[in-house]
Amino acid sequence: MRLSGSWSLAGGIPSTGELERELAGTVVSRIAFDTGGLGEWDTSILAFLTSASRLARERHVTIDPAGLPQGLRRLLALAEAVPEKDGARSTVSDDPFIDRIGELVIETHQLFRSDLHFLGQLALTLGRFLRGRARFRGSDLALLVQQSGFEALPIVTLVTFLLGLILAFVGAIQLQTFGATIYVADLVGVAMVRDMGALITGIIMAGRSGAAFAAQLGSMKVTQEIDALETMSISSMEFLVLPRVVALCLMMPLLTLYGDAMGILGGAFVGVTMLDLSPVEYLLQTADAVGFSHVVGGVFKGSVYGVLVATAGCLRGVQSGKSSSSVGDAATSAVVTGIVAIIVACGVFAFVFYALGL
Repeated sequence: MRLSGSWSLAGGIPSTGELERELAGTVVSRIAFDTGGLGEWDTSILAFLTSASRLARERHVTIDPAGLPQGLRRLLALAEAVPEKDGARSTVSDDPFIDRIGELVIETHQLFRSDLHFLGQLALTLGRFLRGRARFRGSDLALLVQQSGFEALPIVTLVTFLLGLILAFVGAIQLQTFGATIYVADLVGVAMVRDMGALITGIIMAGRSGAAFAAQLGSMKVTQEIDALETMSISSMEFLVLPRVVALCLMMPLLTLYGDAMGILGGAFVGVTMLDLSPVEYLLQTADAVGFSHVVGGVFKGSVYGVLVATAGCLRGVQSGKSSSSVGDAATSAVVTGIVAIIVACGVFAFVFYALGL
C-alpha cells in the first residue's frame, strides 16, 4: 500500500473501499507500506490506518508497519494497544427525531431527580434550623433580610400602586354604567388583599431576589467557593441556601401586606380624583368589604410564594454550570421557574379556597 501526499483532517479521511475490494478479489497474506512520497500528515492518516488494520484482521491478513514513519508506528501501536469492546461504536439512528425525544426524556428524568434531591436536602436543613442545629452566620441572614425586604420596597410600591390604580380604572368603567362607583373600593380592596397583592409581590420577588439568589450561588460555583465550603465540612445548604430561604420567607408576608396597602391607596387615588369619592368614604367602604379571612389568606399565599421563589432561585443557582454563561442561564431559569410555580400555586389556592367557601 503506497501512501503519498499530504494528509489532513480538513481534506477528510479516505475510504478503505479500494483496499476492501483488493482483499476480496485476491489472496493476500501480508500488507506492507511504501511512504516514500508521504508529505505532511496528522491524525487523519492514523484513522485511515486503524480502519485498514481492523479490516485486515477480519480477513486474517498480517499488517507489516515497518515501512511507516517511526512516529506513526508508535501512534498506531498505541491506538491498537487495547482491543475495542463489542458494541463500543455507537450506531446512528435512522430517525433523529426519536433520538431527540429520548435525550429529552433522559434529561428530564435526571433534572427531576436532581430537583427532588435538592428539596429533600432543604427539608432536612430546615428541620435542623427549627431545632437550632443549623450552622450559618447571623450577619448573612441580616443582610439578606435587608436586601429582600427594605431594598425591595421601592419596586413593590410602584408596581402595586399602579396595579391598584389599573383595577380601579377597569372597575369604574363597568360600575359607572349602574351608578355604583362606590363599589370600586370593594373591587380593589378584595382583589388586592385576596390574590393580586400576594401574586404581584411574588412575581416581583421572583424577578428580583430569585434571579439574584441564582446568580450569587452560580457565581460561587464558578469560583469553586461552594466546593471550598464542602472541603471544610461546611454544608452549603446550611451556610448559603438556608439564610436565603429564611430571609425571603420572613419578608414576603410583610411585603404582601405593604403591597396590599399600596394597591388600595392606588385605587383610592382614582376614586378620590376621578370618581368624586371622599377619602373617608372610600376607606370605610374598603374596610366593610375586606374581611379578616381575606387578609390572612392573602398573607398565607404570600408566604408560600416566598418559599417557592427562594427555593427556585437557590435550586437553579446550585444546579448552575461552571462557566460564565451558565450563571446567566441559571438566573433566567430561576425567574421562569419561580413565576410558573407561583401561577400554579395561585390556581391551586383559588380552587381550594373556593371549595372551602373562603
